[in-house]
Amino acid sequence: MRRVVFNQKGGVGKSSITVNLAAISASEGLRTLVVDLDPQCNASQYLLGMDAYSDGEGPKPNIGTFFAQTLSFRLKEKDPLEYIRATAFENLFVLPSDPELGEIQHLLESKHKIYKLRSLIKALEREFDVIYIDTPPAYNFYTLSALIAADKVLIPFDCDAFSRNALYTLLENISEARDDHNEQLAVEGIIVNQFQPRARLPQQLVDSLAEEGLPILGSYLSASVVMRESHGQATPLIHMAPKHKLTQEFQALHQELIDAG
Repeated sequence: MRRVVFNQKGGVGKSSITVNLAAISASEGLRTLVVDLDPQCNASQYLLGMDAYSDGEGPKPNIGTFFAQTLSFRLKEKDPLEYIRATAFENLFVLPSDPELGEIQHLLESKHKIYKLRSLIKALEREFDVIYIDTPPAYNFYTLSALIAADKVLIPFDCDAFSRNALYTLLENISEARDDHNEQLAVEGIIVNQFQPRARLPQQLVDSLAEEGLPILGSYLSASVVMRESHGQATPLIHMAPKHKLTQEFQALHQELIDAG
């Protein structure tokens, strides 16, 4: 299973959703990989803390290293597993991001490297049961690469009017990527995130989207300060606060995705 978490709007919880769903998958015994394509490196830091860029022995290969080597025939291709870092959590691995991804984006575009990530993911699929891909808050070379490499798309929605307006453009971009590059790509669902059940507007927005026939998933994620605490401790919720309400909501969401196939 290759699943991309994608939204062109920032601050909707892409990295938090990616990491916590992946952590639950790993906790259930599945070898799970998180691929971080966001130059902000949020998912990498969430899983590796201050060791996201090195492990005390100097810089380690990451997704930036991978893309850079595709630009030169002089560089010997690495074994795909050389890019992978183990986390402190059993069965959970990460292909870290690189803050310099933005600097090489135009070179990758000009040399038509848009299918390279798919080749890497397919090679890694032999080693992992589930692969989650975290994306930057933009529709660019890296997000399109992720859509080409994935089977399914999860779309975080943070119950904001601006997010609702952006959904339509986002869905059009996914449809275009499917038509032009990846006919197997499917929208798995829209994740309602930072939901406040006592507030009127979030429920109205969600109801409106459902009435329009958009694929709203039934398991909502609440707004909670425990998520920031989880970030600060570089520990996914399933390991930091397994009995917390938000953790249980993530578990329900994970089970919903499994049940849907």
